[in-house]
Amino acid sequence: MQEDVSLTHSFDPRLTRRLLALVLPYWPWVLLALVCLLVNSVLQILGPLLTKIAIDRYLAPIASATLPWLEQRLPAEPVAGIAAVSLLYFGTLAAGLLLDFSQQFIMQRTGQQAMFFLRRSILGHLHRLDLRFFDTNPVGRLVTRVTSDVDALNEMFASGLVSLLGDALVLVFILAAMFRLSPVLTLLMLAALPLVFFITVLFRRAVAASNRRIRAAVARINSFLQEHVSGITVLQLYNRETRAARDFAAVNAAHRDAYLDSIRAYGWFYPAIEFVSVLTIASLLVAGGWQVRHNGLSLGILIAFFQYAMRLFRPIQDLSERYNILQAALAAAERIFQLLDTPPRILPPARPRPCPSSIAPIEFDGVWFAYKDEEWVLRDVSFTIQPGEVIAVVGHTGAGKTTLTNLLLRFYDVQRGAVRIGGIDVREFGPRELRRRFGVVLQDPTLFTGTIAENIRLGSAHVSQDAIELAAEQVNLLDFVEELPSRFDHPVRERGAGLSTGQKQLISFARALAHNPLYLVLDEATSSVDTETELKVREALDNMVEGRTSIIIAHRLSTIQRAHRIFVMHKGRLRETGTHQELLARRGIYWKLYQLQYRDQEIRR
Repeated sequence: MQEDVSLTHSFDPRLTRRLLALVLPYWPWVLLALVCLLVNSVLQILGPLLTKIAIDRYLAPIASATLPWLEQRLPAEPVAGIAAVSLLYFGTLAAGLLLDFSQQFIMQRTGQQAMFFLRRSILGHLHRLDLRFFDTNPVGRLVTRVTSDVDALNEMFASGLVSLLGDALVLVFILAAMFRLSPVLTLLMLAALPLVFFITVLFRRAVAASNRRIRAAVARINSFLQEHVSGITVLQLYNRETRAARDFAAVNAAHRDAYLDSIRAYGWFYPAIEFVSVLTIASLLVAGGWQVRHNGLSLGILIAFFQYAMRLFRPIQDLSERYNILQAALAAAERIFQLLDTPPRILPPARPRPCPSSIAPIEFDGVWFAYKDEEWVLRDVSFTIQPGEVIAVVGHTGAGKTTLTNLLLRFYDVQRGAVRIGGIDVREFGPRELRRRFGVVLQDPTLFTGTIAENIRLGSAHVSQDAIELAAEQVNLLDFVEELPSRFDHPVRERGAGLSTGQKQLISFARALAHNPLYLVLDEATSSVDTETELKVREALDNMVEGRTSIIIAHRLSTIQRAHRIFVMHKGRLRETGTHQELLARRGIYWKLYQLQYRDQEIRR
């Protein structure tokens, strides 16, 4: 989780440009929001000026040789003048409210549009990444990228980026107006700003450290929940609820403590700024009161100056918070773009060759492969599968059986040797076109939320309803479906909850068959089903393997005895090849496997 802890500590121009590129398609809306922000910033300056006019001209009038442009157009009579000033004040408040709403709405909408595109880009990139990436990156961490990190960017676009500029503009306009009213009081006011900025720096550092820990804790919580919810059956089976709750309490406590530190930082920051502002305003009251007493300053200017002074500290507070939002967003963007910049290792060639349109020979030629460094899983494996052959692959766990199909489907690339189909290296094919020729049934069936028909079709528009029903009939699934009230429209819940393992596996068989593949791969497809379902599958195998090349990886030797050839893998090497009877006659590794299973069956009896 080290990458979840790290945060960007300085502005990266390249990262900033990429962030701005997200909102570039919506630049007219951003420009409109900036216009609203600019006008609203100006309107916030008018309120105290109108207060000054009301006091100095109507409530406590002072002699003036010349009147400003606005005062010249106001009525001279006090009641009418106060009414006019009040209407103007109300108008500025109403216009400010409308502009603030417009700016917030536009940026919230723009942020959501940009984040919609970003989430879609992340998911699309995850779909393109190869399996090796997912071997080393927990699901919870990836979920955090799409949820929490994107939300941090959305907060920056919606309430951080433009508002940061707005606070800066308001701060500049207020200081300009104050300096115009009274340079002496403005300098006195600025004397307190170094202390304010010092407090703000301390606050920013404290909150940045807390945000760093919060982000890391959120990623750990997501990973923990994903792992333990997915394995809830094992958790309950072994009575590990108490231990899991204790482990989660530790992860959750880290999240709570990080948030408490953030709360404490906010708790002392705002009172500290308020305390400094009160002291500063008290000093202004003394100095300004002395000037009013000696006719160096009008009462209207003093009151307007107080109003500006009280408004000056709010943008400073907001600027610090906006900066923290921006800092968290930059850290989130760094992680997101790091994910988006992770290149897939399995890429289509620049000029992919067309895959054979009919069944072609499959050849492994001196294949060496390791998932990590030189810890070889396959060692110099060579064989050829002729079109239409049914090949069984057996061996002890870890012998490299599943790795053969991973290389054939090009989920990984070999380090040495080559895998060919029709005499062409699979690396010369586009991965999508290559995998479209295969139907695969895995040991653990994966079903998605939807209907049975949708799980069989799996988004392939060319798979018709007739093809779905025919495939279900051929794998002995149709009888089960016919008993359901909605038949193929029967809803399937997450991970196929409510269906037996055998039923889920039969749906997987129907899925593979409905796509009418040239090649069929069954990877331990019957190891997790009951005997009755296995008999149904064995009956369906004749229909499934007919007219296509089939590779059956199995531990149960009873399901592969009719295979044309059996490959026996042992410690990453192809040690034996032959039919069931030929291998038994050799009394080698296969014979030992058969004897072990036969003895196990006898013991069960």
